[in-house]
Amino acid sequence: MTAAPAPFDPSTLRISTDEVPEAQRVALWRELYGRKMLRLEIEPLSETPFHSDVTVRMLPGLGIVSGRHSPFRVGRTPELLTDGDDSLILQVADCRGVASQLGHEVTVEPNEAVLLSSADAGTFAFPAAGRVTALRLPRAALVPLLRDGEDAFVRPVPNHAEALRLLVRYLGILPKDPALASHDVQRLAVSHLYELAAVALGATRDAAEICEANGMRAARLRAIKGDIAEYLSRANLSLEEIARRQRVTPRYVQILFESEGTTFSQFVLGERLVRAYRMLTNPRLADRSIISVAFDAGFGDLSYFNRTFRRRYGAPPSEVRIAALRAVPA
Repeated sequence: MTAAPAPFDPSTLRISTDEVPEAQRVALWRELYGRKMLRLEIEPLSETPFHSDVTVRMLPGLGIVSGRHSPFRVGRTPELLTDGDDSLILQVADCRGVASQLGHEVTVEPNEAVLLSSADAGTFAFPAAGRVTALRLPRAALVPLLRDGEDAFVRPVPNHAEALRLLVRYLGILPKDPALASHDVQRLAVSHLYELAAVALGATRDAAEICEANGMRAARLRAIKGDIAEYLSRANLSLEEIARRQRVTPRYVQILFESEGTTFSQFVLGERLVRAYRMLTNPRLADRSIISVAFDAGFGDLSYFNRTFRRRYGAPPSEVRIAALRAVPA
């Protein structure tokens, strides 16, 4: 079993069965990872060798477990309920599953979500291998935001729900965001996730308005920034293209950036300059030409790159590279 901390957060743990002998996997996984760490009962559902590779992240007021598994069933047994945990579990997977709890049994389609209660016995079975993500949320933080309260349990959230799509996208961006090294940013991100979960599950009217103004907008902006980062090297990256992929209007994208005191174009330029600076000061990329660095950062015009780089960093790209190389220990 291997465990490695994530770069930004020491409370992130990766656990895998890869280094555990096949004959010992199920017993070890069930006892150490399931019962001891997560307080869950885990049972394989296939004759094929059991496999699991998960990342556990602990943020203030939120636990996130995400990873790939062979077919399995997970749940809370009467024995485990004695720990008094009454948190809520919001689960989403890229494979079909069956959730059973509180007298209900529902089929949860791929990329749908379902809310379960840690205070009640129940199971969630995944007959096929897939990727599963689960959020552990405090009951006191989420239930007051919901229109139907505990009636939201064991009720699939459609995979086309906008808030759910944003929540999943937000979760995908979090591990790559160095800003989460800050506890203040962590708490803000957790608050946004609460709000997105509430809207997806059916928030009260007042809560929905607050969530739209806070969590939904913040998640949308993070998703847009993640989209920009993915396509930053394309010199023809446009506002209209980003808006189309995010299913919003170009004006809405501009409004989101204006709320941070900047514009879409200014943000893209700043990100390209930062990427170029990182490449120029990386000794391992010392053989790359300046023009190659500029193009890889998304600049289509070398003179414009040189001009904006000098304005940002107070020196031309060549001098920044030379200074960085001189600072490298011999």
